[in-house]
Amino acid sequence: MTQDATTIFAKATGAGRAGVAVFRLSGPGAFSMARALTGRTSDSRAIDPRRPVLTPLTCPDTEQLIDHGLVILFKGPKSFTGEDVAEFHTHGSLAVEAALYDALSRLGAHPAKPGAFTRRAFENGKLDLAQVEALADLIDAETAKQRQQALGQLDGRLSRLAQGWRTRLLAVLAPLEAGVDFPDEADVPEAIAASAGPAIEKLIDELSYFLRGADAAQTVREGFRIAILGQPNAGKSSLLNFLAGNDLAIVSEIPGTTRDVIEVRLDLAGVAVSLADTAGLRAAPTDAVEEEGMRRALKRAEDAHLRILVIDPLTEDIPAGGVSRETLLRALRGGHPAAGALKDGDLIVINKTDLSASLPATLTPGLAGEGVFGLSAKTGAGMDVFVRALTDCVGARAALGENTVLTRARHVAAIKAAIASLQRARDVAPKAPELAAEDARLAARALSAITGEVDVEDVLGEIFSSFCIGK
Repeated sequence: MTQDATTIFAKATGAGRAGVAVFRLSGPGAFSMARALTGRTSDSRAIDPRRPVLTPLTCPDTEQLIDHGLVILFKGPKSFTGEDVAEFHTHGSLAVEAALYDALSRLGAHPAKPGAFTRRAFENGKLDLAQVEALADLIDAETAKQRQQALGQLDGRLSRLAQGWRTRLLAVLAPLEAGVDFPDEADVPEAIAASAGPAIEKLIDELSYFLRGADAAQTVREGFRIAILGQPNAGKSSLLNFLAGNDLAIVSEIPGTTRDVIEVRLDLAGVAVSLADTAGLRAAPTDAVEEEGMRRALKRAEDAHLRILVIDPLTEDIPAGGVSRETLLRALRGGHPAAGALKDGDLIVINKTDLSASLPATLTPGLAGEGVFGLSAKTGAGMDVFVRALTDCVGARAALGENTVLTRARHVAAIKAAIASLQRARDVAPKAPELAAEDARLAARALSAITGEVDVEDVLGEIFSSFCIGK
């Protein structure tokens, strides 16, 4: 249990006016303060835990009525924080909020800092650190896949795996420590290697499997990044506006209208997507501002998970005959400033099919070849085929992370440290079991850091500061 003797309070619902607001009070003085606000100080009128009571709320010092609301008490440790908790469900006006805050302050409660309630839940063993991170992710979730991923973590999926790995490591330690206890026995090291070696190898393989899916898992959590590239006036901004369903970027026939990165958030296949319209790319920028815009465009392309190259067939050469990704790239690589930024799996859009009469006969709005699409971002012709393909592409890449649990860089670092320690233990076990035992302990320690059992003080402040006040 936490040794903090203060009682904290905060609004648990969003800022501003609302029909109903929820205020949370946690700590050793929660129940006495709730009794003081409700005037229910006698045993005969006491509020039973977990039974909502509609009652007036009055400031004890001024005897002024604050509001009529529901009061619910949660007796620790059976509460979110593990402490005594009182909740007040009131009308959501700013005046009620100010009056309730004033009354609680007069009673000796302290305003909660961001994440203060969740930190107490962690310190009191109600949540481990992986679950705390999952709670933050659930609050921030924008899409179905982010919600599902966060709920799986909050349910303890990663915590159970980490605990299972650590338990298996402790079983490995037994034969390793036998070598330390009987150093004079000639056959002990060989027996140790035969006993502990396969178990260590199996654990390395399992940790490596989850590590391989970490990038996809983090993509689901953080969002999928897409960069739209192309020469000036190719129709990049029109494509962004169509996909966003809103006029977010200025569309003009004047080349170079977009000078900086314009970004919009989308939900594709349940995945949060950051779609970026970038400055036009050409061989020779006309001024320093355009040059900086191009630099930022190429940097955004480098950092993106997927790139979409938009081609203007009115000004760029399209190969005669069949159109494919390969023929387009061969034709473009000679001088197209964006061609070098493309990677395998990126998409190519031939825009303005409504204006160009010189396109190959095979290029009708829709799928022109694998990874190549003919469309009009102005009229919408061919956009349905392209959007389906884009959604499938995002969904397929995100699906790689659905069964993995390493959603944060901290998890990845812990797993890498554990694998490195286990590899050392495997290599030295036949000759120096005492060193192997120490490496196994280091691996167990790295795994324990995932759930916050060891070595996490330096990350606690950063994690809890990301929470809103009241959580």
